[in-house]
Amino acid sequence: MIATLLTAALVSSSTCAPVPGAEALWNDDTRYVVVGEMHGTTETPAAFAALVCAARAQGPVTVALEFSESMQPTLDAFMAADSDEAARSLLAAYPHGPFVHHDGRGSMAMLDLLLRLRAMQRETPSLKVIAFAPDSPRVAGFSQSYYELDMGHRLASAARRTPDSRMMILVGNIHAQKRMIESRKLTPAVVHLPSSEVISLYVVQQGGTTWSCGRDTCGANPLPEAYDAQTRGVVLQPYGGGAFDGVLALGPTTASEPAKP
Repeated sequence: MIATLLTAALVSSSTCAPVPGAEALWNDDTRYVVVGEMHGTTETPAAFAALVCAARAQGPVTVALEFSESMQPTLDAFMAADSDEAARSLLAAYPHGPFVHHDGRGSMAMLDLLLRLRAMQRETPSLKVIAFAPDSPRVAGFSQSYYELDMGHRLASAARRTPDSRMMILVGNIHAQKRMIESRKLTPAVVHLPSSEVISLYVVQQGGTTWSCGRDTCGANPLPEAYDAQTRGVVLQPYGGGAFDGVLALGPTTASEPAKP
């Protein structure tokens, strides 16, 4: 159970871990900062937490996580709980979603991110955390592009509810692309947001491992070294043929196991 997996150590958010190049993200015209990840690593949620921490110094922040929208009441209760122990117990009791189905979004690293966000919210009460993955039913004859449209709509609606906030979004890298994926005839979620208001970053693969599930088993699986292994931080330079505005380079990654086995 989640409640017994982590110690009750306090999560300190007073000092933001530096992310090289992050200062380039805080443009006044940028409403959405999107981090497109491969689920299941230790490093990406930690780096995202550091970016959220730094974003608070620029103004109000809304954090959007790729959890099902039906999880929002549990997420709200988690954030409002009197203690980290109580918060973990609430999440452990939730019967659905990524902390049951091990796709990397319910990892120990994601639980650490949520605990870090709890600590930040206590320092910065204006910080909001939302779940934005649609619960839309899949309908025969309607492709995943309709799901992506719903996802984009939820992000835009959240932005309108907090018009003075910058949105910090952590999502799978397919949803984060700013161009249609022709090979799949797929229009990603971020395409539906105003491009000039979005900075979308691809978490590049620099070797290491990620936790993922195949057809038969789940476990740590290797990632290729597809980007200069020495680069670190935010690099704002178009990537993937313009699908992303830049990259987030974190070095070789380590797989993060499920928080709820």
